[in-house]
Amino acid sequence: MPHKSGFVNIIGNPNVGKSTLMNNLVGERISIITSKSQTTRHRIKGIVNGDDFQIVYSDTPGVLQPNYKLQESMMKFSTSALVDADVILYVTDVIETIDKNEEFLKKVQNSDIPVLLLINKIDLSDQEKLNKLVDRWKVTLPKAEIFPMSATENFNVPNLFNRILELLPEGPPFFAKDELTDKPSRFFVNEIIREKILTNYDKEIPYSVEVAVEEFKDEPKIINIMAVINVERTSQKGIIIGHQGKALKKVGTEARLDMEKFFGKKVFLKLYVKVAKDWRSKDSQLKNFGYNQ
Repeated sequence: MPHKSGFVNIIGNPNVGKSTLMNNLVGERISIITSKSQTTRHRIKGIVNGDDFQIVYSDTPGVLQPNYKLQESMMKFSTSALVDADVILYVTDVIETIDKNEEFLKKVQNSDIPVLLLINKIDLSDQEKLNKLVDRWKVTLPKAEIFPMSATENFNVPNLFNRILELLPEGPPFFAKDELTDKPSRFFVNEIIREKILTNYDKEIPYSVEVAVEEFKDEPKIINIMAVINVERTSQKGIIIGHQGKALKKVGTEARLDMEKFFGKKVFLKLYVKVAKDWRSKDSQLKNFGYNQ
């Protein structure tokens, strides 16, 4: 059998299940998942290998109209995913309206790359509504192949995988066959901590936070990690820490437990909170945090 390899980019609006799908396809928890929108901030690659294939999936931030420089950077990740793919997975669901973000959808319509349109969360609909939705999408994206599915229930995911494999071009692998992602360990420490902040705090707090890993020492029996939680305002620092430090301790404990599962060994985690005033709107800060690159 000839070897196949290629890049499969996952795009779509916020909260349609892109990260859940990514983790399902990769078979590992690569992307963080919460009920809040704008959870994903970077392009995250997950690599799936077989004897005669390598699929490089990319999870991308949800498409939105940027309100500040961080969101502008996030949108660059999403837009670039339209041009450097061998297959595009455009994820929608049974809840959102088809005309949401029409400008971005036109770019998908004009793409010469094969597009698989995934209508996710069909477990939340009925057959009649789903049939009508499929018919409307056939008009909107006539070149796309449509896959009704449920990423959480794994419904139609195997068929999707088989179709992706058929569409991949022949070629050698792009990464070593034992690699799972292109991101370093520090990146996943950052994401795990940020996930706990997203799930433990409300309103604007999670979106005003960026995590920086200052120290990562991987020793034979334990990983020693020191990370800084950056917030935009002094008042947010107090909220993150909480009364007698209880809120921060809860985040630290939950993050450490997830890190131990992820890395398969003991973790010692130190967390600090620091004010980086208006970091979401400053190019220099964004560059330090890995954006605008």
